[in-house]
Amino acid sequence: MKKRFLLVFVLTVVLLNFGPAFGASKDTIVIAQGVDPTTLDPHNHFETPAFNVCLNIYDTLLIRSDDMKIQPLLATSYKLINDNTWEFKLQKGVKFHNGENFNAATVKFSLERMADPKNKLKQTTLQGVIDRVDIIDDYTVRIITNKPYPYLDSQLAHIGAMLPPKYFQEKGPTYIAANPVGTGPYKLVRWVKDDQLVLQANENYWRGAPKIKKVIFRPIPEATTRVAGLQTEEVDIIVNIPPHLMRLMNWKGRSFVSKVPSSRVIFMAFDNTKGGPVADKRVRQAIAQAIDVDNIIKKILDGNGIRLGTPFTRYHFGYDSEVKPYAYNPEKAKKLLTEAGYAKGFDLVLNSPSGRYLNDKEVAEAVVGDLRKIGINASVKINEWGTHMSMLYAHSGYPSYILGWGGATFDADGTLFPIFRTGQVLSHYTNPALDAMIDQGRALMDKKKRQKIYSDAAGLIKEEAPWAFAYQQMDIYGVNERVNWKARPDEKLVVFNMSFKK
Repeated sequence: MKKRFLLVFVLTVVLLNFGPAFGASKDTIVIAQGVDPTTLDPHNHFETPAFNVCLNIYDTLLIRSDDMKIQPLLATSYKLINDNTWEFKLQKGVKFHNGENFNAATVKFSLERMADPKNKLKQTTLQGVIDRVDIIDDYTVRIITNKPYPYLDSQLAHIGAMLPPKYFQEKGPTYIAANPVGTGPYKLVRWVKDDQLVLQANENYWRGAPKIKKVIFRPIPEATTRVAGLQTEEVDIIVNIPPHLMRLMNWKGRSFVSKVPSSRVIFMAFDNTKGGPVADKRVRQAIAQAIDVDNIIKKILDGNGIRLGTPFTRYHFGYDSEVKPYAYNPEKAKKLLTEAGYAKGFDLVLNSPSGRYLNDKEVAEAVVGDLRKIGINASVKINEWGTHMSMLYAHSGYPSYILGWGGATFDADGTLFPIFRTGQVLSHYTNPALDAMIDQGRALMDKKKRQKIYSDAAGLIKEEAPWAFAYQQMDIYGVNERVNWKARPDEKLVVFNMSFKK
């Protein structure tokens, strides 16, 4: 009762003091994410908040519809010529925001930029995959891969943003990271870091002028502040609503909840590359069995999570339901610690963001509480989101950290390669046997053989325990009643598909 009263009191104070800075109007949609993008270079991040801005500025060759089916976008059609050659026919008459023409040269420039390791981009997925892009004519390209690459189309529907070559070459990557120019439905007006990012409709958009004329993205880490903004109708869509606040989304009929099981997996990972206790498999297994994940989902997430035994959800190719998570067994955990020589425990820091994922800070605190029960001197270090990601991109997440992976390609390799493959962009783990499986699986066109590899990989990951736990996030959005929109499992906020109710 006291907790409920305190919540109502806090929200009342926030509502009374909610400033006019948001100011949604009849032609403007305001979207509150938990954090700001770290960059608007569409090839140089792996972060959903940045994707959600960039996908409204840039177009890709392919796109996933609201029902998650791959469809042509800047491509009109595509086909496999052979296992190493994909041919794409392109839209004609498309222009970038600065007037540059979109054509085959654009595709060659954009994809070869992504594929070239010399560019040191954070999106490394296509490096070592694309050998070259051949221009057949102004509106036909062939993408030549070094080896068979079975889900190139899924990758291009997610990360394959097209850049204007002349603009990029004149301005350089640092400039375009803050001043993007795409072919998409919206243009950047201004970006005040950690305050607001404003987009204006591209009235000459090749698919037709957007229904919504202005978009404002606001980074609001505090969930109660996001809720307050929605209830005062100053904000139209808010992300990551804590379950205990869901009942407030229908307050006075002004808003509703849109909820969907996400393709995102939340996990606690270890860095086994720098020695110390977590380099020992027994320690990692002990920690995995010391954390009461089911209780965390029940108590911290109010049931809004689905526990996983693999890094993949049921949405993903490669998922194997036969691979089960570790059972909660603190006594077994203590025995493993003793076997590893840590009967008296050790110090462990768990790095966590706050406000990026559903109750992420609270989850981290619950994890630390469980670990202390088996004698580990665990503590939480809360990082601002940009700091957290900079740390992980620099491979400095030792000894452990919490992160979420969206898996928006809906293929096992889209998780395994960047997160587990030795030396990759967000990998803090190394295992030669797993590396071999990853390399084999991403170069096979045979689905049955790929599935077998990914089932074996999931079994190896359980045994080696590079992750202490994983659960599928339930995405909970608050939506203003005036907006036509419902949540997608890939977390994408495609404003072009939104509209205001009459």
